[in-house]
Amino acid sequence: MLGSQLIQNMMNDKNKSLFSNFNPVSKQEWTEKVKTDLKGEDFNKKLVWKNLSNIDIPPFFTSEDKQNYLKNTGENSQSLINYRIIDAPTEEIANKIALKAIEEGINGLLFDIKESTVVPRLLAGINMNKIAVAFILRAHEIAFAIDFFDFVAAQKIDQKNLKGYFDMELISNYVVKGKMNPGQCDKAAAIAELASEFPNFKAITISGTAYLDSGANQVQEVAYTLNSLVCFIERYSDRGISLETIFNNLHFQLAIGSEYFIEIGKFRAFNSLLQEIAKKYGIGEFSHALTGKTSIWSKSVTDAHTNLLRATTETMSAILGNVDGVLIDPYDSEFNEGSDFSSRIAGNIYTILKEESYFGKVANPADGCYYIEEVSSKIANKALELFKEIEEKGGFYEAFESEFMQQQIAKIRFEKIKLLSQRRLAMVGVNKYPNLMENISSEILSEGDMNPNPKLLRPRRASLEIEALRKTTEELVKNFYQRPIVALSSFGNLTMRKARAAFAYDFLGVSGFEILPEKSYESALQAATESAKSASNVVVICSSDQDYDESALAFVKAFRKLNNDKVLLLAGNPINIIAELTEAGLDGCIHVKSDIIATISSIQHKIKKTIKSLEA
Repeated sequence: MLGSQLIQNMMNDKNKSLFSNFNPVSKQEWTEKVKTDLKGEDFNKKLVWKNLSNIDIPPFFTSEDKQNYLKNTGENSQSLINYRIIDAPTEEIANKIALKAIEEGINGLLFDIKESTVVPRLLAGINMNKIAVAFILRAHEIAFAIDFFDFVAAQKIDQKNLKGYFDMELISNYVVKGKMNPGQCDKAAAIAELASEFPNFKAITISGTAYLDSGANQVQEVAYTLNSLVCFIERYSDRGISLETIFNNLHFQLAIGSEYFIEIGKFRAFNSLLQEIAKKYGIGEFSHALTGKTSIWSKSVTDAHTNLLRATTETMSAILGNVDGVLIDPYDSEFNEGSDFSSRIAGNIYTILKEESYFGKVANPADGCYYIEEVSSKIANKALELFKEIEEKGGFYEAFESEFMQQQIAKIRFEKIKLLSQRRLAMVGVNKYPNLMENISSEILSEGDMNPNPKLLRPRRASLEIEALRKTTEELVKNFYQRPIVALSSFGNLTMRKARAAFAYDFLGVSGFEILPEKSYESALQAATESAKSASNVVVICSSDQDYDESALAFVKAFRKLNNDKVLLLAGNPINIIAELTEAGLDGCIHVKSDIIATISSIQHKIKKTIKSLEA
């Protein structure tokens, strides 16, 4: 009897909620606890993430955060198209490359058509029931489209199975080259009619990649792409093409940036806002396609293999954001023609995500996630505000001609470059964790932002200005047959001198200088004497603040008595003695608030003067 009672009590306890003995905790209580742990530091400054799209992301969510979920955010595609660009001088070579790509697992081919092309030669042996085919049309657009659809009919391809798109660069040519050709609208309208029998093949491509790749934020990319859509709808409507035909033929291409969760939200927000715009035109149901292309902005030519990691996370965020296809650039595409290896690796990124990470196996996995739903809603709201602002200014064409859009993008671009130069925005291999073992030719490095026409957008890497620093160093090596050498001269407190030497190694490594291993000395005087006599061009003092107060001035004076040519820096920021140190001959300090571009440029300037004086 006693045993059965014990069992009954155990069963009753088991049925109780696990946390029934704990009172619920409100969000306010969580916030107060966090503020206590912060010990007086500002909650918003310390923990709230402020994105460059002017979106504030809180550090945590609770059940009190009621989400107003976006509608029509798209569907996670199980049959996602993995495109590869095919650019070859003849149809036979292009076909050979395409067939090889299919063998490697690619299920989408994007052909670059620059001249009159024989379609049967180009597409021979390609099963378009299974493989999507897309075309960038730069010449003979209508003739090519007619030949293409004739070939599709001859091959008896199921109309629903034909997937892909035509891209006549309707937007790209205007925002990048300043060419707005009215005749392209007529051609696009005619091609859209030809494609009307194929529901999954899109004839009208609207690309927004130039915005993000020119430094824009996600809100600007979404808004401006939709503004350009409205502009072309108005131009198409005068050419006798129905709104239903336009919307069912739409293919959009957006760049994929490196802000993982923000990019997921961007694609979801874009799909939702597109549906709202369609409703304004009286279109209830339509079928569009959305492709994500890995961005140019986030790539680097230094430590280029890091681009593989960037492309992988970008592809992940696009898939979770519900795109229909991805276009992944080879990791070396910014400085190379591309190789079989880099193209193959780019294609494998999606294959690995699909087969090993099970992307595409779960329908809409991001739906219902507080964080992503919040991001998606905020991007949609901000983008809608900007979209309306552009329309109030006369629409896409007027806003671009008046350079309003370019100025908005430039403002964000300069802010991003500033954050990179201050190392508050990290790019591995660019402004942090440089690969000092890497040999890189000055020819592939940038000279900086060289866009002479502010009216046009220029897709570019974020790292151009920092690359220019490395280019200067490589040209020094080329012209004077010597690579600048940095000596890390440390003394005093062991922990701090090690930490500051590591910081200096990382900070100055961006320049391409040869950085010698840290050398420790018994005293500041010994460190000054030995480093002044060393074969280095730059010497960095590394120690603790207390040691600086006691010995830094003596170091600088002793150093300058022996050598006035070397660049002398200090790792740290001893504000109380900096004026005295500068007067004694210190060239500057490097610390967490230092600007990489300004600091390294100054160092290079003095090194060049020293080398030239020695040559003379």
